[in-house]
Amino acid sequence: MNTSIIGTGISGLSAACYLAKSGHQVHVYEKNSDVGGRARQFKSDGFTFDMGPSWYWMPDVFESFFADFGYQVSDFYQLKRLDPSYSVVFKDTSIDIPASLAQLYTLFESIEPGASMQLQKFLKRAKHKYEIGMGKYASLPSLSIKEFLQIDALMALPRLDILSNMERHIHTHFKHPYLRKIMEFPVLFLGAMPDRIPAMYSLMNYADASLGTWYPKGGMYRIIDALYTLAKRLGVQFHLNSEVSGFGINHRQLSSIQVQGQAIATDFVIASGDYQHMESLLPDALRNYSTSYWHSREMSPTSLIYYLGIDKRLPLSHHTLFFDSDFDAHAKALYEQPRWPDQPMFYVCAPSVTDPSVAPAGHENLFILIPLAAGLESGIEDYTPRYLDQILARMETRLGTAIRPHICYQKSYTIHDFKRDYHAYKGNAYGLANTLKQTAIGKPMMQNKKLENLLYCGQLSVPGPGVPPALLSGKIAAAQAVKYASSHILI
Repeated sequence: MNTSIIGTGISGLSAACYLAKSGHQVHVYEKNSDVGGRARQFKSDGFTFDMGPSWYWMPDVFESFFADFGYQVSDFYQLKRLDPSYSVVFKDTSIDIPASLAQLYTLFESIEPGASMQLQKFLKRAKHKYEIGMGKYASLPSLSIKEFLQIDALMALPRLDILSNMERHIHTHFKHPYLRKIMEFPVLFLGAMPDRIPAMYSLMNYADASLGTWYPKGGMYRIIDALYTLAKRLGVQFHLNSEVSGFGINHRQLSSIQVQGQAIATDFVIASGDYQHMESLLPDALRNYSTSYWHSREMSPTSLIYYLGIDKRLPLSHHTLFFDSDFDAHAKALYEQPRWPDQPMFYVCAPSVTDPSVAPAGHENLFILIPLAAGLESGIEDYTPRYLDQILARMETRLGTAIRPHICYQKSYTIHDFKRDYHAYKGNAYGLANTLKQTAIGKPMMQNKKLENLLYCGQLSVPGPGVPPALLSGKIAAAQAVKYASSHILI
């Protein structure tokens, strides 16, 4: 079967690998000049910057992916477990989160008597959720409620805490505000306040504390390099600078894709680009969802990102969360009353702390991210320089060293760039908010209901946003395409 995949993000590359392994002829079309989607990389002035994802969690998902093709992760890149996993800066103190569980228990106990036992209980339940959620539910295409009504799936549901929420779940176990913020951190980018995120997502705490935070030497783009290399070994053909602008339609099937004014025949299409944009290329009558549907969706944040080169070393961890401002005020500005926060929280990734190859000798490579409400555009030109000055001033105070006079490289990436580069709906960086109504079958359906040879994958579809889920999304879409090919005797 001749399959066309739109987009070279992680889900698109994953789908391409699985389909090529199944014997399909696979062509991948990418609008940009390089592969990777949101996980792209750029180099300038001796610095190597990962443009998007910077956290390597759930290493088992990566190992499982490469094992499907007879490889190990180490065949493509080398991993280092970070210790501390990350640091958290509060108003009056900084806390390093150790990689060792034993040390983590000790840390929690030192902050709140009894918290070590509570953490053990919490992580035991989170482990069950991880095994069920990532091991079973995340592999379902979520095309029908019937998938979740199988006996084994129904029996697993009570252990997922779907009807409880993260805030209640965390507050039941921990009283100290710092511990609560540390435990709530993984859901910060899931698109809603912790009281609206299902407690099922404590599986992310298990991924954090028990499975560890890792770093692929050379940067997160090594994942893209690995997927791209594997896909080419399997015979996948790539077409860069080739934006898909429309489709040819014959009855209930796509017959071609439009690329640079040319109609290219195809048997099947997997759209791994932004779901809403892909649908906008279809006539209204052939879309899964209307404009009003998309307007009604709750989106996770967009991001304001700064890529900085500093001409000296800084006393930073690889990952640092700056929670030295009002956590709840920023969260409300993100999810309840979208606006520009007065004192935004922010995240700093300094990969040069772990990997000197990403910066010139004696320099620091900084990736600074501020989560902002999706769709927040008016004023971005004013706030971009204002926020940078503010957060660097806060960093200088917390770290006790000058930073601003030592900037030797600077570039920003805003909501406008997300829209231009990825056609991101409302400039979103992380897909849909992971509320209960927008989980599993509540997400946009992977299968186009009116065109039988069109599937969607990626962060706006199942299982959701993030690098490991994107790998799984591509795998699920490929499996559905293989089913279609078998039933239509096209292979």
